[in-house]
Amino acid sequence: MLPSIVKGELMMSSIFGDSMVLQRDHPIHVWGWTEPQTTVTVTLADRRATGQSDQDGRFDVSLPAMRAGGPFEMTVEAGESRTFTDVLIGEVWICSGQSNMQWSVGQSDDGDLEQLAAKYPQMRIISVPQVGTQEPQRDFDGQWQSVTPESVPSFSAVGYFFGRQLHQTLDVPVGLIDNAWGGSAAEAWTPRDVLASNEATASLIPQWEQRMANYDFASQLADWEAKRAAWVAEGKKGRLPRRPRDQATGNQRPANIFNGVLLPTIGYTIRGVIWYQGESNSSRAYQYRELFPLMIQTWRQLWDQGDFPFYWVNLADFMEEVETPGDSSWAELREAQTMTQDRLPNTGEAVIIDVGEGRDIHPRDKDTVGKRLARLALHDVYGQSIAARSPRFREMTVDGASIVLTFDHVGEGLYSFDVTTPIGFTIAGNDKSFVDAEAKIIGKDQIRVSASEIENPVAVRYGWANNPVVNVESRGGLPLTPFRTDDWKGVTQP
Repeated sequence: MLPSIVKGELMMSSIFGDSMVLQRDHPIHVWGWTEPQTTVTVTLADRRATGQSDQDGRFDVSLPAMRAGGPFEMTVEAGESRTFTDVLIGEVWICSGQSNMQWSVGQSDDGDLEQLAAKYPQMRIISVPQVGTQEPQRDFDGQWQSVTPESVPSFSAVGYFFGRQLHQTLDVPVGLIDNAWGGSAAEAWTPRDVLASNEATASLIPQWEQRMANYDFASQLADWEAKRAAWVAEGKKGRLPRRPRDQATGNQRPANIFNGVLLPTIGYTIRGVIWYQGESNSSRAYQYRELFPLMIQTWRQLWDQGDFPFYWVNLADFMEEVETPGDSSWAELREAQTMTQDRLPNTGEAVIIDVGEGRDIHPRDKDTVGKRLARLALHDVYGQSIAARSPRFREMTVDGASIVLTFDHVGEGLYSFDVTTPIGFTIAGNDKSFVDAEAKIIGKDQIRVSASEIENPVAVRYGWANNPVVNVESRGGLPLTPFRTDDWKGVTQP
């Protein structure tokens, strides 16, 4: 499925380029394609490594680890040679997910001010174009750039604010690889064979095969073009229907983004990944309990860098606020995200239940999101003594007509923002009917919850809605993670 090598030609992914950042303190993996059985030599500053291409022309060479620094030149020799200039050694992170990661600096709060101040020559950024395909790709159209007022407006805002915090704190070069694709489903980021081999996700493959067997995009497009012609002829009155998108090459089809966007970068030595996605999988939140960890594990296995850090954003509040407690697919998706921390090591989530906008799925405050992700990295990876994780439910104890909840990661203690009363709790008895609860902080890490109409409570929920009204956080300002104490069947569970 990959094009053959032209005699004497040296080919490499565009992830290798002038002004790139290579990961410090790790062996630096360099790969590409040349003629079969050819000796390949890679030189970077005073480091040098040699390898040989295989029978298909693929070569993989690892340079010894280096400390942060630069700029350097890197030369790859294999019959012909390629030299990359202005190469820095520092911290490299993948910025991935869907539209809230793709959302640009220019579209975010104070985007004009951020653009004016974006003068960081040792911060480098690169974006991978959106290519959806079932055919594995090994290259993409993109190039590394320094962070400037001209380059940053179109770059991922969450990625930029995350990377800037790391750069300013660590005082080392930072490289950010943005491959986010708005509206993408997690299965599109995962190989077909991996999905097919897992009981929870296997059904996705035949479902899509059936859909594609009867799919005629050309007919849909022709129908839309006819409607557009009529709309123009009638003086452009009313609203023109949206132009159809080709599902065959789109961001929902299993493995499409993995093949077209992620694959050309897999193997580039990185520190870790930040991820903001889940909205497109919310209707299948129960499946996400398996799909999301499966995707992360697969990336780690293919990258062959061990269990590198993987941090994600717990979905923000969105849609209309409701007065009556009930079920919520978004709450179940948040729960699936939170549960992934218990499934996989070196993971964590930034809770932003206080940052969303009910009317818009794209909150403009990306600075807070980026900084909460940066807290995780700075604490877990770089050893900074700062608050990093949001308070999280640990256990409950029934005490007469009330329930006492105990939490982890409370820092200096729990705090109710804006008003003295904790808001956002509901409580239920054996009938599984939830009502609004009264709550009171009774210690550094405990809250007592009750309701006059529930004499024998058995379960508590917090923030269990698409757009909950909540106000509990740590005194360090990190919001309490939405949770439920029960495991009753939800709306997305088959």
